[in-house]
Amino acid sequence: MSDIFENDIDDERENLEALEDTADESDQGDADFTPDEPLYHLKLEYSRESIFATAGGVQGIEAGVRVIVPTRYGHDIAVVLGETKKPRGVRQSDIVDIDRIVSKEDAKRAEELKAKESDAVKVFKEKVAYHRLDMKLIQVHFLVAEQKALFFFSSDNRVDFRELVKDLVSVFKMRIELRQIGVRDEARITGGLGVCGRSYCCHAVSDKIKPVSIRMAKDQNLSLNSMKISGQCGRLLCCLSYEFDWYSEARKNLPSEGIHLFYDGTNFKITEVNPITSTVKMLGEDGRLLEVNAKRFAKDSGSRWRIG
Repeated sequence: MSDIFENDIDDERENLEALEDTADESDQGDADFTPDEPLYHLKLEYSRESIFATAGGVQGIEAGVRVIVPTRYGHDIAVVLGETKKPRGVRQSDIVDIDRIVSKEDAKRAEELKAKESDAVKVFKEKVAYHRLDMKLIQVHFLVAEQKALFFFSSDNRVDFRELVKDLVSVFKMRIELRQIGVRDEARITGGLGVCGRSYCCHAVSDKIKPVSIRMAKDQNLSLNSMKISGQCGRLLCCLSYEFDWYSEARKNLPSEGIHLFYDGTNFKITEVNPITSTVKMLGEDGRLLEVNAKRFAKDSGSRWRIG
């Protein structure tokens, strides 16, 4: 019977670890980076990706203005969210210069291309069905400043779409780029409401969110039920990372769960530590359950916790 329980525990641990992100140091940005000139936070409306750019000599850059800027897909329209003083998750090498503010001609072309995107969706799905490919179309976008079309799709497997690209080029007479994306990127693009009732963090707040781990949930005393700490994308909630640094710092001055100490003539075991309320719960061998203010705890010369 004990072997069965042990297997259940291992399976649950594996299931939780599957929800974690794999840390990629290349996406963490330069921690000590401070811009020498005004830096603006921009966002691509179709993919909800962040771009950080300098004005590049362009005047009139302010929140809400649409600009043409170089992106990893090509030159296209982005919306200025505002100036940023302390950029997060930014590498200096990723910062670009704004080309220009969107003109009337740019805006007109953007509207014309937007109208073509719905037709492009139909064509794409027809071609995918013809080639019998396992692909789920997420988003279609035509670049404004270049003759290029982007097709974002998801799939459980790697897809050989070379013949599909040839067909799409023959139809649209422009460069075609197909990008296979993961579940987090899909959630960022499509958007939706999270368990909190607000828009997905990755869609409405920022795409520069550090990797989320099970440890973040543990340190915040959250349930390790995967249904409660995972988002609609099936991965750990982005918001688990927001307060993790605060919890980590607060716990440095608090005893850990499981520690034993002698108090009031009885041995006690710490069963719960709450950094927010600064309280510690202890269960004594005599059956007493005490809730003690965390400020009463201190370490003696032997680095053992005691209650003052």
